[in-house]
Amino acid sequence: MLKVLLRKPVLGWALYDWGNSAFATTVMAGFFPAFYSFLSTDLSTKDSQFWFNMTLAGASIAVAISAPILGAVADRGGSRKKFLATFALLGVVMTVSMAWVNAGQWQLGLLFYAIGTIGFSGANVFYDSMLVDVAGEREFDMVSAFGYGMGYVGGGLLFLVNVLMINDPNMFGIGDRIGAVKWSFISVGVWWAAFTLPLLFSVRETPTEHKAPPLQAVREGMAQLIGTFREVRQLRVLLLFLVGYWLYIDAVNTVIKTAVFFGDRVLSLPAADLMKALLVTQFVAFPAALAFGWLGQRIGPRRAILIGLSVYVAALFYAWRWLSDSGDFYLLAISIGLVQGGVQSLSRSLYARLIPVSKTAEFFGFFNMVGKFAAILGPLLMAVTPLVLSGADQRDSILSLNLLFFAGGYLLWQVDVEAGTKAAREMEDGYALRPGPAAGPPD
Repeated sequence: MLKVLLRKPVLGWALYDWGNSAFATTVMAGFFPAFYSFLSTDLSTKDSQFWFNMTLAGASIAVAISAPILGAVADRGGSRKKFLATFALLGVVMTVSMAWVNAGQWQLGLLFYAIGTIGFSGANVFYDSMLVDVAGEREFDMVSAFGYGMGYVGGGLLFLVNVLMINDPNMFGIGDRIGAVKWSFISVGVWWAAFTLPLLFSVRETPTEHKAPPLQAVREGMAQLIGTFREVRQLRVLLLFLVGYWLYIDAVNTVIKTAVFFGDRVLSLPAADLMKALLVTQFVAFPAALAFGWLGQRIGPRRAILIGLSVYVAALFYAWRWLSDSGDFYLLAISIGLVQGGVQSLSRSLYARLIPVSKTAEFFGFFNMVGKFAAILGPLLMAVTPLVLSGADQRDSILSLNLLFFAGGYLLWQVDVEAGTKAAREMEDGYALRPGPAAGPPD
């Protein structure tokens, strides 16, 4: 196992996750929401929350719509690394630029954050698709888990430094906490850029036959995308998995995005404890993701994911019934950390088995599109539960997420991985029989 993970292309690929995860932890989950609150003090709480949520939704929709198109173009042009580098650079520049946004400039802050989110999410389309360039099919589970694990540690380490900067700015020669937040944004940009380089230098893309020039790649990519909609419908096992994945990953993302809010507004826990709990989740998730990769190899990714979903169901029931103080919140953070990376990484590796190899970027565009449309049903269920159920409150609403875990888990249970893999290979063989530029898989 160690020999596989330390191969230069695998390590270079995983180090990108190490670098870009700092955006997810320090910026998205950690500091930007509080920084935006500082920027928008001239707005009412209602208006401030409205524009923040609209920005998140707009960025997510932009990525969701463009992801499969970008993937199709990259597959025809054979330029996944170039696309990854372009989107990563966009994210890095926008993240660093947030350090120059000042109080009252909330529109500019949201603009930089939205574009940075597009850069982060867009690059992930091509990063995910390159799993097949660095690993064989039997290695998918372990290598995918390794990437997620590296992301948790890399993002967690920088987040730890950033939290220290916020708690004691003078120790770092910074005047105040707002200054520390801005320097944290700069550190994320530098961290992200530095750990993108190993992937660019050490990962070799699988060659694309009949590589098209840029404009032709756009035209053929769009045509290919239309065809892929039809192909996804033909791959019934893949379609079943995508629907199930959409449901349960929506619940997973909702837990990630609402946990700190729940601890703050519903339980009134200290902010310092919530940040520490977020750190605990990051570092527990690294060995746990590797363990899930090993488990996926032993019992299959589908069964391992179902085990992870069961833990989520139990954790939500615990939070509803017993969660009351910081100690309980830490316990919940550990429980979630044990399965979060495993569910995410094994979902990616299982999906890689169910798609034709020569269209990985395009099909992973669909995968990321589904992921970006997630965290919609969960918040909606949590919002309407107190309205439609007499006597229910915000605490009761978290149980509604189990509906998504149960529905998604049931559909996943129906997925026949062997049949899905066979169907993907047959579709790949069909590409190879086609004449001309549409001929299929790379050598």
